Amino acid sequence: MVEKVVIITGASSGIGKACAIRFAKENVAIVIAARNKENLQESGNEIRKITSHVLEVVCDVANKSDCEFLITETIKKFGRIDVLINNAGISMRAVFNDMDVSVLEKVMNINFYGTVYCTKFALPYLLKTKGTVVGVSSIAGFIGLPARTGYSASKFAMQGFLEALRTENLKTGLNVLIACPGFTASNIRNTALSADGSAQKESPRDETKMMTSEQVADEIYKAVENKQQRLILTFEGKMAVFLSKLFPKLISKLVFNKLAKEPNSPIKD
Repeated sequence: MVEKVVIITGASSGIGKACAIRFAKENVAIVIAARNKENLQESGNEIRKITSHVLEVVCDVANKSDCEFLITETIKKFGRIDVLINNAGISMRAVFNDMDVSVLEKVMNINFYGTVYCTKFALPYLLKTKGTVVGVSSIAGFIGLPARTGYSASKFAMQGFLEALRTENLKTGLNVLIACPGFTASNIRNTALSADGSAQKESPRDETKMMTSEQVADEIYKAVENKQQRLILTFEGKMAVFLSKLFPKLISKLVFNKLAKEPNSPIKD
C-alpha cells in the first residue's frame, strides 16, 4: 500500500518528469499530467519500472475543466492527494514593445492560471491530508527579466498567489513550497515563445553549464519532505534574490548586461 499520492503537472519532460521518477522511488502513487499524450505515456512507462502505482492524465492546465478532471481522476483512482507539484510552464523571449500581447496571455494562462486551477480543485483533499502545494517558479519571480516580461509576470503572480495561500492556511497544516530552480537544463527554452507566438526552438544558453533536472528534482523532494516554504537553488540565484533587495538598480544593470549577451538577444545593448 502506498503512503502518499503525488500529482505532477508538466510531467512529460524536464523537471516534471524528473520529479515523478524521484518521488516514485519513495513508495508513493504518482499521477502525471501533460498535454502531449504520447510523451506522457513514455514518461509513464519509465515510472512503471520503479512502481506500478502510476496514473497518466492528459491535461492542459490552461483549461479549467482539464484541471478539474485531473483531480477527479486522481481521487477516483487513489482516494487522496498528499502533494501537488504545479510544474507545467512555458517561457517566452521577446521585447514587450515587439511582442503580440497574446503571447503574454498564453504564458499567464499556463504558468499562473494553471497553478490556480489545479490548486483550487486539489485543495479540499490536500487540507484533509495536511499536504503540500508546490509551485515551481523561477528567479524571474523575484527579479523582472528583460525580454521575459510575460514569464516574469506569471512567476511573480504565482508566487504572490502561493504566499497568500500559505498565510490563509497557517492554522490548517497545509504546507506551501515555492521552488525556484534557477537556469536548469530542460526543454523550456526550446519551447519558449518568440514575439509572434512561435516556438523559439533553440536554447540561447549553454545547457551543459546548468543544473540537471534530476538535481532539481532531488532538491524539491527534500524540500517537500522537510516542509520548507521556499527553495532557491544555485549560488547565482541566491545572490541575485538577496542583492535585488539591497541594490535594485545594480541588479537591473547586471541582469540587462547578462541577458543582452545571449545569442540573438532581442535586447539591444
